[in-house]
Amino acid sequence: MKILLAEDDFVTRKFMVGFLSKYGECDVTVDGMEAVDAFMMALEDGEPYDLVCLDIMMPVMDGYQALMGIRNLEKQSGVAEDEKAKVIMTTALNDEKNVKMAFELGCTIYSGKPIDKERFEQAMKKLGLIQ
Repeated sequence: MKILLAEDDFVTRKFMVGFLSKYGECDVTVDGMEAVDAFMMALEDGEPYDLVCLDIMMPVMDGYQALMGIRNLEKQSGVAEDEKAKVIMTTALNDEKNVKMAFELGCTIYSGKPIDKERFEQAMKKLGLIQ
């Protein structure tokens, strides 16, 4: 599995890389702009990401903007609906407004922080990313 992580907090980033790297290759970005750039390069190289984990509150470009950019890139590249990257929003913003906005923009799963490893693994199983 090819994973893209966009997280500006060092401690969370280190935790997530340690957790996710056992499931596949994990590329790390520190803001939404880097995430969209990395996603675009992977698409252009014909090696798209299977999973994208996006924080919402990041500098330069937030997770919502990054999610819109990623979904637009997939649309422009003609990626089939069933081949689109699974996007899990990983954020401390757990209020209804933020959850609703993330799903409207095309996220697949919304995971609150702090990350619960067991629940996160269940989410990845549900998406068919792991056994």
